Amino acid sequence: MAAHLLLDVLRSDPRRRGRLTHVETVPARAARTAPWPSWVPASVVSALDLPHLWEHQAQAASLAHEGSSVTIATGTASGKSLAYLLPALTAAFDGDTTLYLAPTKALAHDQLRSIDALGLASVQAATYDGDTPSEARDWIRRYANIVLTNPDMLHYSVLPRHSRWSSFLRRLRYVVIDEAHGYRGVFGSHVAQIIRRLRRVCARYGSSPTFILASATVSDPAASGAVLTGVPVTPVDADASPRGAMTFALWEPPLVDGDVRRPAPSEAADLLADLVAAGAQTLAFVRSRRGVETVSLAARAALSEVAPELQDKVAAYRGGYLPSERRELEAALRSRSLLGLATTNALELGIDVSGLDAVLVCGWPGTRASLWQQAGRAGRGGQDALAVLIARDDPLDTYLVHHPSAIFGVPVEATVLDPANPYVLEPHLCAAAAELPLAEDDLALFGPSAGDLVDGLTARGVLRRRPAGWFWTHRERPSVDLRGSGPSVIQVVEGDTGRLLGTVDESSAHGTVHEGALYVHQGESYLVDLLDLDDAVALVTPASPDYSTNARSLTDIRVLEEERKTEWSPHASLHFGTVEVRRQVVAYQMRRRATGEIIGEKPLELPERVLRTKAVWWTLAPEVLAAHEDFDAPGAAHAAEHASIGLLPLFATCDRWDIGGVSTELHPDTSRLTVFVYDGHPGGAGFAERAHAQARPWLQATLDAIRACPCDHGCPSCIQSPKCGNNNDPLSKPDSRTLLTHLLTP
Repeated sequence: MAAHLLLDVLRSDPRRRGRLTHVETVPARAARTAPWPSWVPASVVSALDLPHLWEHQAQAASLAHEGSSVTIATGTASGKSLAYLLPALTAAFDGDTTLYLAPTKALAHDQLRSIDALGLASVQAATYDGDTPSEARDWIRRYANIVLTNPDMLHYSVLPRHSRWSSFLRRLRYVVIDEAHGYRGVFGSHVAQIIRRLRRVCARYGSSPTFILASATVSDPAASGAVLTGVPVTPVDADASPRGAMTFALWEPPLVDGDVRRPAPSEAADLLADLVAAGAQTLAFVRSRRGVETVSLAARAALSEVAPELQDKVAAYRGGYLPSERRELEAALRSRSLLGLATTNALELGIDVSGLDAVLVCGWPGTRASLWQQAGRAGRGGQDALAVLIARDDPLDTYLVHHPSAIFGVPVEATVLDPANPYVLEPHLCAAAAELPLAEDDLALFGPSAGDLVDGLTARGVLRRRPAGWFWTHRERPSVDLRGSGPSVIQVVEGDTGRLLGTVDESSAHGTVHEGALYVHQGESYLVDLLDLDDAVALVTPASPDYSTNARSLTDIRVLEEERKTEWSPHASLHFGTVEVRRQVVAYQMRRRATGEIIGEKPLELPERVLRTKAVWWTLAPEVLAAHEDFDAPGAAHAAEHASIGLLPLFATCDRWDIGGVSTELHPDTSRLTVFVYDGHPGGAGFAERAHAQARPWLQATLDAIRACPCDHGCPSCIQSPKCGNNNDPLSKPDSRTLLTHLLTP
């Protein structure tokens, strides 16, 4: 069914009148072809069996073949994989090797299937990940000429044992970094340092590989590629592949009770059921693991009433599932035995799915890059496709579905990463020294701050200086937390049977699997009986309560170092620097599912978490606000904090959940009303720094969004936050407008 007809299916119900706020048609594009480069072996051309290439494929492949590092920045399903496979396959014929880095195991295995299907005897390709049997690893090190792995395996296995990989590394000609836009924030900063360590080890074996990066959604491919790899990168961003038209709809659920909107997951479940009933294979991207389970369950329930034969064709897919469960779901999606799949962003960069008809995006995914990546999962193969962005009851979502110009015709965000973050760089210097002694000449590779950090590590006895360089002093390997989420995960185990249901990051366990929390897995709900942080396990029991749980926390912040200060006016100033955040989950609330009514609150005894990070903050002199009668300063500051955090993803490549905030009427470090917005990762992730650079347009957009919201007293569409640890109290919408107006007035 054509995309516009699928949209008609969704809006044909008269009860949905007014929910569709905008329809954008992304036009189809004709192809531009190029002949096969003369350097590609005839057997490769024959195996691929294509009459020609797209222009960008030929250009990128030839640049890499000539030794220029390159970023292929063309659209989803534009054939980027062929652009990097051509030099990699050719290198195999020449006796050289290629290292391919993917963000997910599924993507690496997909690439391996494509390579193996060519049947080229000279190409020995293999995946190397945590599932690779030990007996296969030695063969891969000795004989494989294309190794498909991920940054984690490169860090934990290849580089520490580089001598075992000496033959492969000595011949390493290409390093392919697929889905390069995904390497941002703290994780991207760690990957950038892993790449620098790889370049250093390669130099030890006499090789200097060419880097080939691929990304469908990156705004400045040359700059972001250079930051990630540390070498100059040539961009190839003129997409010459054919593309079908995309119908892109913006959709706002209705108000159901005063200022409360219908939840986006409930709306997504209805739309998913309708699309499946119309025979359209559909992915529904949902922000949270719990939301994925909710959408899948509700869609199946809706289908059981109108098309019961289809309810088993809808499932859920998310991180935390066992590998065998994920593989079964992926195979069912490829074979079309599954028509509907609710998923987290685990499938945004995952398997190569072709033939999807529609994509539902349940809530703004954080960036335009992610939005287009998710939407691009439909319409592969040149057919038309439907994408629908369903707004959550959230300031940014509400703003976007009524301001389509902020989505369409605007470049995707710059990739934000900071390899020089000392919390990132310091452990990688230790890892590098453990791999090979650090020499003076090596320090420039890691950045200008490396020398000072090495001196500090030496003074603490972590490194030892010798004539040959700095040596790692411990027997065990250096500890590096690549994702800034803590070194461990909590295993969620069914107490009565001992069955492992899934895992939760330790950093988020306090708020999601505390005692009494409701945990959902594959549509089944469980109550947490025990959270044992020492043994890293949460014990759960099957249960079906008629309430949901939400953790409540207390947060305190203090300024450690002010790095930048701008006086906006005699009464307002903007700051950036290092802060210490102390946060503790102290209780949880139970809310009736049907009404949202709070039916109880129970205290929790969990340890305090301390975070040293970067923040942007602004202050306002108390005498300015004192001129307003009955001014609610705490409510105004709290509301401005919530709304500004909600709008920040438009100005920095972040997700609302990557950042936090604290507001106070009179902060002891500033002696003024102060609102802080901080990076939720040790040492910072670059988000607060970008917020500081974009502060005026960011805060003006925040004020505009509050002014435009039609509610009287504040709602989730403007100043209420789903992650507020104080249950959205106190809040004052009118006084937040006054506060921001004074702040922005010169």
